[in-house]
Amino acid sequence: MTLAYLHGFASGPTSTKAQFFRAGLAALGVTLEIPDLAPDFTHMTMSGQLAAVDGILARGPAVLLGSSLGGYLAALAAARNPDRVRGLVLFAPAFGFAARWETRVGPAAMARWRADGALPVFHYGRGREEPLSIAFLDDARRYPDEPDPRCSALVFAGRHDDAVPLAAVEHFTSARPERELIVLEAGHELVEVLDPMWERTAAFLRRMGALEG
Repeated sequence: MTLAYLHGFASGPTSTKAQFFRAGLAALGVTLEIPDLAPDFTHMTMSGQLAAVDGILARGPAVLLGSSLGGYLAALAAARNPDRVRGLVLFAPAFGFAARWETRVGPAAMARWRADGALPVFHYGRGREEPLSIAFLDDARRYPDEPDPRCSALVFAGRHDDAVPLAAVEHFTSARPERELIVLEAGHELVEVLDPMWERTAAFLRRMGALEG
């Protein structure tokens, strides 16, 4: 069974959480794939990222881990591929991303973004601003704010998350009994609670048959 980690918006495979979980799984002899979902950040789209995930799922069953936008993407991929995704581990999944991003940018910047065709965005994975095409937002609007996958899901949320409202995550987890929500005293990045998240994640992966023991 494949284990894959989907990084967040303006992030990458070297993110703190991605590398933490890769190391934890490596110590157990298990490989965690961490694809670069946006090698061309300027022209990144949700559809393009989904195609990358579909390539992983085409090889067989998988458990997807995803952070923020990557968590939303994992849930979306699971809803579209119910026969391939056996389980989800989501870290502050960014449900309602497109609408919330538009609100965060604001009307004036949105008008400039559409007029210019690109907006400078700070890329945390590369430590610099990079332009992002308006096509990203237009494409993202094509997809549901909250996917509805049928597989089991372990979902972590920070009580002090200022990027993804706790209520949005609670709404997702309350929709099906096979979704478990763990609320932690943390912010959006959840990097201050890596150890407790690892313990719960390892137990979940064992239940999914992705880890032995």
